[in-house]
Parts: sequence; C-alpha cells; structure tokens
Amino acid sequence: MKFDVIKLDATKAGSIDLSDEIFGLEPRADILHRVVRWQRAKAQAGTHSAKTRSTVSYSTKKIYRQKGTGGARHGDRKAPIFRHGGKYKVPVPRSHAHDLPKKVRALGLKHALSAKAGAGQLVILDSLDMQEPKTKALAKAAKELGWKKVLIIDGSEVNENFARAAANIEGIDVLPSMGANVYDILKRETLVLTKAGVEALEARLK
Repeated sequence: MKFDVIKLDATKAGSIDLSDEIFGLEPRADILHRVVRWQRAKAQAGTHSAKTRSTVSYSTKKIYRQKGTGGARHGDRKAPIFRHGGKYKVPVPRSHAHDLPKKVRALGLKHALSAKAGAGQLVILDSLDMQEPKTKALAKAAKELGWKKVLIIDGSEVNENFARAAANIEGIDVLPSMGANVYDILKRETLVLTKAGVEALEARLK
C-alpha cells in the first residue's frame, strides 16, 4: 500500500510502500487484548504483601484463662478477629507474568500497526533530524501538525537532538524501533513512524 511521507514542517517528501502483511491486516481485538494483557501482567510489580498470624509482631501472652469466662477460647491476640492481629489468606509477593508465544506477540504488533493505518492515525515522517535540540520549534511543529497524544518510532537509534527537544513536551513520546510495542501504540491517538522506523519494523516482523 502506498503512503505519503511528510517532513516536520508538513511539506510532502514523496511516498513509501508499506507492506500489506504488516500494515494492511484486519485488526483482531482478541489478539490485541492477549498481547496487552501479557504486557501489563509482566509490568506488574507483584510486591503486595501482608502479615499472617504467625508473622505479625504482637503479644503472645494468653489473654485470659481457657475455661470459666463464658467467652470463646483464645491463645493470644494475634488471631485475625482481634485488632492488630494477623490477616487470613494474605497476598504474598509473586510474579504476575505469564507466557505468550513469540508468534502471537509479533502478530499483535502487526495488528496494532494495521489498526492505526486503517483508522487514519498513522503518519510517516521522512526523518527526525534536527540541527539543534529546540523544544520551542518542535512544539510549534507538533501543534501545526495537530499532534496531541503521539508516539514517534524511529529506526535503531533516535536522533539525539530530537529526543532532547521532545523530552519536555507533554503528549510526545519517542521510542527506537526495538521499543515498539502494542500497548504504547494503542494508548496514543497518533502513531508516527520515520522511514527508518518502517524499514526496521518490516525487517523485524517479516
């Protein structure tokens, strides 16, 4: 499929052929859901923890005699029914990550790219080359292009001046091609790929 290429000043810079196998698929919500769920589960800290009756620090003294009080029998105040006592069936630190086949991960990325292309939310830039890291100039260009919540993916390395200029602009995120992932692509309103980024992604996914 043919796609127009523009520069940062919104002028045209020719066109590019995008692979239908990567940018022309019919997006499947089930595959995208599986990959996003895998990503978020892998990113979850899993540090939640609480103390049980055996680990809480409190008195172990028997609170009253075993019989003759008319009340239930208790050994100490560590029981879950008492204030400051331990909890029952507590969460423990663990990993929430689960396995997902590489083929499904790659397919999810293809469907995410296709979803953006099909929705008209894909922009192809000639390059991210900037002579100086000027945040003001980049912010003005982004405003003129209508970029509010955008993810920009470059080739193997992001232009240093562009990365520094974009660092302080809210709503603009920049990644190298190896950092491209389904969650970040779907989270943003607009996806911007450089020509180098397209080449890198096609080489990665073919």
